[in-house]
Amino acid sequence: MAAPTRRRLTAEERRTEILDAALRTFSRKGYHAASIDDIAGEAGVSKALIYEHFASKQELYADLIARNARELTQRVAAALVGVELESGMGRLATGLEAFFAFVEERRDAWRMLFREVTDIETAAVVGRMVEQVTVEVTGLIALDPGARDLGDPEEDPALRLLAEMLVGGVQSMANWWTDHPEISRVQMVDIAMDFAWLGLERLSRGERWSRPE
Repeated sequence: MAAPTRRRLTAEERRTEILDAALRTFSRKGYHAASIDDIAGEAGVSKALIYEHFASKQELYADLIARNARELTQRVAAALVGVELESGMGRLATGLEAFFAFVEERRDAWRMLFREVTDIETAAVVGRMVEQVTVEVTGLIALDPGARDLGDPEEDPALRLLAEMLVGGVQSMANWWTDHPEISRVQMVDIAMDFAWLGLERLSRGERWSRPE
């Protein structure tokens, strides 16, 4: 009996297969130590076939960064659909849940996104993603009625700087979490909300830090 014929992959499917193999290879060996030969071996294809899809290792890496950055922002945006715009706390908690779910499910991708960026081009892709998230978080903070006392986000840097601190802090938490998977996602979200929302709530009540005399 003849063996079943294997379906020929489309160009897009083959490209995805190569990218998945590259992610596993980069995560295991690091960008500089990994070679196109390593990626070809992981994908079970020839080196020449990889070069049909990507001009260089750097181009492959940049494409991989962009794909995962896009997936992360899309997942957070999709999670926020249907959450009331007026509920700043609810939107923030929902966004954090989606964010940490991505990190939990794609630890290799997260390491590559934020811990192993190696050049200006790929750093720019990540920077655009962080900017998009920071703008969204600035908007969430501005939704709180008490935030009016902190200034207009269009004119005053206070809300934007709070968002920068929150995004940077959560990013650092995720970096730490990739090395401490024994901590649950629920704990990560709760800790982030304790830090972010309780502090923002005090600000919204008009409380401010004062310098010691």
